[in-house]
Amino acid sequence: MWISDNWKDYALLDCGGGEKLERWGKYLLVRPDPQAIWNTPRKHPGWKRHDARYARSSTGGGQWAKKDLPERWTVSYGDLTFNIKPMNFKHTGLFPEQAANWDFAREMIRTAGRPIRVLNLFAYTGGATVACAAAGASVCHVDAARGMVSWARENAKSSGLESAPIRWIVDDCAKFVEREIRRGRKYDAIIMDPPSYGRGPSGEVWRLEENLWPFVELVAGVLSDDPLFVLINSYTTGLAPSVLTYIMESIFTARFGGHTESQELGLPVSETGLALPCGATGRWRAH
Repeated sequence: MWISDNWKDYALLDCGGGEKLERWGKYLLVRPDPQAIWNTPRKHPGWKRHDARYARSSTGGGQWAKKDLPERWTVSYGDLTFNIKPMNFKHTGLFPEQAANWDFAREMIRTAGRPIRVLNLFAYTGGATVACAAAGASVCHVDAARGMVSWARENAKSSGLESAPIRWIVDDCAKFVEREIRRGRKYDAIIMDPPSYGRGPSGEVWRLEENLWPFVELVAGVLSDDPLFVLINSYTTGLAPSVLTYIMESIFTARFGGHTESQELGLPVSETGLALPCGATGRWRAH
């Protein structure tokens, strides 16, 4: 498991009973987590003194019960600063477990010894985008949701990267990649975080189990002749990390050599010293 344990402004304090208690800066949030199926004594005082809690509704969805919480605030990870905004469906605009992947990407870019072009697909609020830009890469950030791309631009500005070489693209990722192939544009590194389920602009249905393989095959068409790495992240329950290894070895290693590692991502739990699993990541690197 790759554990994101370098946070100062975030901490997973405790988890259990289908919920997790987190500290985001100075605010304590309680949010649902389907992985936390164990019971916990909930001895941490934050369970009773939280600033907001997201409660699921029996009819679907849910809502925040906020005590004294601003509409937005910031947290930092090293030299990166992110805007946090509690949203519908429990999200805050940041997945802190992804810090392990940001660290990996930054190290790869810093030690490459050459200019690196990164394509970040399903790029959400741009955690990986600002991490790669801060490491000196030029980045193409693609997401179909205009609001998420605007949020990512806010994160870049908050991190002092408003003038960094970042292209901000609001588009369907597959259609964008198809156009980049026709244009002959190439990238040295690709990051993607495809959804488990979604719909395209013309009503096309995306199911990760059915669409991931052809999508990754398509994306291989924009890799440069001297690629650095490809990172695929998945939050689809039941998708083993070894599935990502098989896909990436079959597509990238077969073509470029190199090797793949895949693991669960995890967050350390302060109360127990254990780690909460938070999805799967596959990392292919050329060397």
